[in-house]
This record gives sequence, structure tokens and C-alpha cells, in this order.
Amino acid sequence: MSAARRSAVLLYAVAAGALLLDQLSKAWVQHALSGRPAIKVIPGVLSLTYTTNSGGAFGFGESAPWLFAGATIVVSAVIVVVSTRPMRPWIAVSLGLILGGALGNLADRVANGPGVSGQVTDFIDLQIWPIFNLADTAIVIGAVILAVASFDGSDDHTEASEATGPAAAGSGGADP
Repeated sequence: MSAARRSAVLLYAVAAGALLLDQLSKAWVQHALSGRPAIKVIPGVLSLTYTTNSGGAFGFGESAPWLFAGATIVVSAVIVVVSTRPMRPWIAVSLGLILGGALGNLADRVANGPGVSGQVTDFIDLQIWPIFNLADTAIVIGAVILAVASFDGSDDHTEASEATGPAAAGSGGADP
């Protein structure tokens, strides 16, 4: 299997896992918590609270759901195009988390309203932050992994180690 294919398989497997966990958790929350009081997991710190919003991550931008749906479609398309190239495993994992989370929230928008303006189910309540869901979590974790992996410098080392021949070995040539 080629490096590009391995990267794509990993990316799409992570995306599918994130999407599946997000949708299963939202189905459970709608069934178990709709119309009921919050479940206090750690009192004062973490509760499971059913709510919906039409905005973006963490409930921001509720007046423009089409903007978030459009951004989701663009980001997803870019990830699909990039998935055809070989990449380091952590990059594939990060892009898979972002894609799975983005598609999880887009699925809610499509399923729960006209067009792409439907409500997204949220339920993770940390008391000091807007209520969010597993899709939001996957997007944020994916973005953090992508940022860290992008700045670790391993691409520079890979390019240097891939060089071959007398010039790469430093045999006999004068330094520039």
C-alpha cells in the first residue's frame, strides 16, 4: 500500500470514528436528557445538559448558521483534496478529527432544520465555557494536534534524510 493510501485510510478511519461517536452521543443525549434535568457528573465542574444551538462551535454566531455550514463544506473539501497526498500519521489523525467533527455538526444542521440552518445538539457543560459536543471536541483536538505537528520540524529532517548522492553526503564539494 502506498504512503498516500495509508495516510488516507488513517484519515478517513479517524473521521468515521469521530463522526460515529458524535452522532451516537447526540442520539443518546436527545433520548436520555431531552426535557430532563442535567446529569451532574462532577458537581460544579461537569454536567451533561441537553441544549441546541444554530451557531458555530461552542454556540458562537447563532445568527449565521449558513456561514458555518459553508465553512464546513469548504474545509471538508480541502481535507478531501489533501487526503490524496502522503502525510505523517499525526497530520492524518488531526485532519480526520477535524473532518469527522465538521461532518458531525453539519449532519445535525441538515437533519434538524431547513437546508443547513438546523440546530446542533450540545451537551457537555463545563460550567465555565459554553456547552459543546463531541464534534466540537474533535475539531479542537484536531486543530491542536495539527498545530503542534506542523511546528515540530520533522518535515525539515525528512527532506534532508531523503537527499541522496554525493552532494547529500558532502563528498568532495566546497561548502557554499
